[in-house]
Amino acid sequence: MAGDARALARLISLVEDEDPSARAALAILYPRTGRAHLVGITGAPGTGKSTLVNEMAKVYRRRELTVGIVAVDPTSPFSGGAILGDRVRMRELAGDPGIFIRSMATRGSLGGLARATSDAVKVLDAAGYDRVLIETVGAGQAEVDIAKTAHTTIVVEAPGFGDDIQAIKAGILEIADVFAVNKADREGADSTVTALEMMLDLNGTQVGRWRPPIIKTVAIRGDGVPDLVDRVEAHYDHLRDSGLLARKEEERVRDELVALLQHELTQALLASLRPGELDEWVRRVARREADPYAAAQSLVHRRSR
Repeated sequence: MAGDARALARLISLVEDEDPSARAALAILYPRTGRAHLVGITGAPGTGKSTLVNEMAKVYRRRELTVGIVAVDPTSPFSGGAILGDRVRMRELAGDPGIFIRSMATRGSLGGLARATSDAVKVLDAAGYDRVLIETVGAGQAEVDIAKTAHTTIVVEAPGFGDDIQAIKAGILEIADVFAVNKADREGADSTVTALEMMLDLNGTQVGRWRPPIIKTVAIRGDGVPDLVDRVEAHYDHLRDSGLLARKEEERVRDELVALLQHELTQALLASLRPGELDEWVRRVARREADPYAAAQSLVHRRSR
């Protein structure tokens, strides 16, 4: 609560390891959460998300706001390790006491986020950081989980990543509150902007509904980043003034509770099985003596009996 960086790092490590003490700490901290503006940054690999986050943090610091950064890196399916390269790329921010950076491995989680991401964000929120920037893995259009965690989601596009239709993939675009066309000094940036504008026009806009702005940036030089931050802040103001912020928070809590229930019930079910029971079903299904749906139903109903 005092904002001690070492204490923050230790607690987030406990959260990642699912240590029982982390759950107790989060219960104490939870009443202090809900004050930070949570900003998600997602998009395909190579669009410059890390550089953009780096520059956004600088803009916020110039405005005398504190910033927590959670950067999620992919985990190797073979070794289980992660490079955690975002921390290396953001090393110039490391000496600023108003910035806390944490890289997290996905550890097999899908959707672009580590399972412990939302709890790590709660820790930074409770520690008093004004803005928490959450950078996803960069696996492409499947990264829609960020919209369930963040108040404002930035989708980063860049010219030169295939044809313009690539920019209109449904899943990733429908979660965007703000678009950043990064590396806008490259050829094709205007075409990318036009493609996004066409998509928004086709999607239609309801009266009073937020239309995602499209901001051209060159993050490596900081160009356009202050304007991007302004639009991010304007979106949060829109949520708050329209009453959508409270509704979005309820939806986020609902999704989190369902995910926690799934995890807890699965763990309880697996713990209730007798030794080797799951392996027996695995062998039966592999030999086509049973189908996986029947196996799952049998295991679930077995526990309920």
